[in-house]
Formats: sequence, structure tokens, C-alpha cells
Amino acid sequence: MRPLILGVCSALFFAVTFVLNRRMELSGGSWAWSASLRYLFTLPFLLAIVAGRGRLKPLLAAMKNRPAAWILWGTVGFGLFYAPICFAAAYAPGWLTAGTWQITIISGSLLAPLFGEWISSPSGPVYRRGRIPLRGLGLSLIILTGVALLQAEHAKELSASQVLLGIVPVLIASFAYPLGNRKMMELCGGRLDVFQRILGMTMASLPFWLLLGLYGLADSGLPSPSQMGQSLIVALSSGIIATVLFFRATEMVRDNMSGLAAVEATQSLEVLFALSGEMLILSTPMPSLLSWSGIAVIITGMALHSLFSPRTGSESQVTAGGPKEALPLSADRNG
Repeated sequence: MRPLILGVCSALFFAVTFVLNRRMELSGGSWAWSASLRYLFTLPFLLAIVAGRGRLKPLLAAMKNRPAAWILWGTVGFGLFYAPICFAAAYAPGWLTAGTWQITIISGSLLAPLFGEWISSPSGPVYRRGRIPLRGLGLSLIILTGVALLQAEHAKELSASQVLLGIVPVLIASFAYPLGNRKMMELCGGRLDVFQRILGMTMASLPFWLLLGLYGLADSGLPSPSQMGQSLIVALSSGIIATVLFFRATEMVRDNMSGLAAVEATQSLEVLFALSGEMLILSTPMPSLLSWSGIAVIITGMALHSLFSPRTGSESQVTAGGPKEALPLSADRNG
């Protein structure tokens, strides 16, 4: 029961990102500042965690060895993930963005052929590329159906261009996050733990965040104290608290496949938490029956994907900045 409670709590703290990003946008805050401040505020906390564990020097040595690769994949995995998410907040409610974000499961599956592993054969080592998991992809179509139902209702109220501006950035983010994280895991080769990778990717993406901050400065001036405070809350809730809770939950059930599946499935509750938060904080109107149907389909698809997707031997691995990288369901999710 405790791992499930921790998983639900992590989904709650992850959902804070979607609610507060929408709130900052509605109050006139620049999406560029919302994105850059989140990582700038996370940096000192991560530095303290990694340095406190005595693992900062190995990270710095690894980054010095391949600086260009760290900057590239750190920017893809974090920059091209979170900046589009914040941009989408200007055109769609947070709960809708949270629902659309579940499509990252499909995106991660489609990226499988870009990765592989060396295996032994009678003729010597052979590089075997990953294959798109067709069964998992079929289950993912359930989630895609739920996303379509959500967007169909949203499309009735907005123009086609506004709907696209709320969807396309999330689609870009859904591919950038798994691509950057998986490439970074290949680069690290198991030599760094997850917190070292999170910190390394955050430091490597700093040029992107500083440039985005300059854009925010030119576009809307300095961020307001309110936006800075809310960005700090996002950094703590999603970047630190939710991540630690989720890591702890998966660690507790790492040898129990059914328990691990149940913990994974709790992440679908992000949509409900984001919706509840917006209704309480932003007075967002109650979704229509069609939208509720979409939410139900997404949660069902997440649960089925968690229960029936094949497992690998590295169940305890997790992504940099979100739930499990090595696991089929939640690979490449929340930032």
C-alpha cells in the first residue's frame, strides 16, 4: 500500500507543473520565464543533493570528456521538452496539456529503432537495433483515442490555429524528452546515477535556459515576484519532491512486477489532479461529458499499458527528471 500512496503523491506533485504554468500564463507571465526559471531554480537543489552524496567530481569529469554531447542531448531532453510544454500553456488548460502529454508513451515506443545493443553471435559482436513494440503500441492507441476525445471537445471552442498551438508543442516535447534522456543514458553507460544525470543535463542545458531567459526579458521584461515564486514551487514540487517520491516508490517494488505496474499506473492520475487543481485555483469550468470520457479512456489505457507491456531486466532504472526510463510504460515522462 505504501508504494501506491507514494506513487499517487508523486502524480499530485507532478501535476502542479501543469496547473501553475497555466496560472502564470493567465496572469500575464512570459512562458519563456516559466520554463527557464524552473531549471535555474532546480540547479542549486540538485547540486546540493549530488555534492552531498560525494558524486559531483565523477559527473564533472564525465561532462568534461564529452561536452558537446552533453550540451546537445541535455538541450534536447530538457530544453525542447519543457519550453514547448510552457508555450502550450498559453493555448490550452493545464489538465488538457497533462492529458495530451500521456502520448509520450507512444512517442517513446516509436523511437525504439534509433537505439540498440551489441549482442554476441557466432561471427562476433552484432549490433541489434530496437524494435517498435507492436503490442505495446496497440495498447497505446487506447491512450491516443482518449487524447483525441479531449482535443475534439477543446476544438469546438477555439480556432484550428489555437488548437494546433496547444497540441504541436506537446507533441514535440513528447519526442524530445525520451530522445534526449535515452541518448544521455547511452552516453553515461551506467557510470552515473540518476541524480547525477539530472544535474548534468540541467547544467548542460543552461545555455538554452539563459538564452530563453534573455528572450523573456526582451519580450516582457523581468519576471514578477509572483512568477518567480510559482516557478520555485514548480522546481521543488516536480523537479525534486515528485521525482524523489516516484523513485522511492519504484525502488520499494522493484522485484514485484504487479506492484511495479500498479505504481506506474498511478501516474495517469496527473490528469485528474491537474483538472482538480485548475477548478480550485483557476475556477476552470467542469469538463463536458466528452472530455470526461477522454480522461477515463486515457487512465484505462495507462493502466492496461502498465499491466501488459513486457518488462526488461532493468526495472529499477529511472529517467532523468521523471519516471522510469527503462520501463515501457512511464519511460520518458514528467519533467
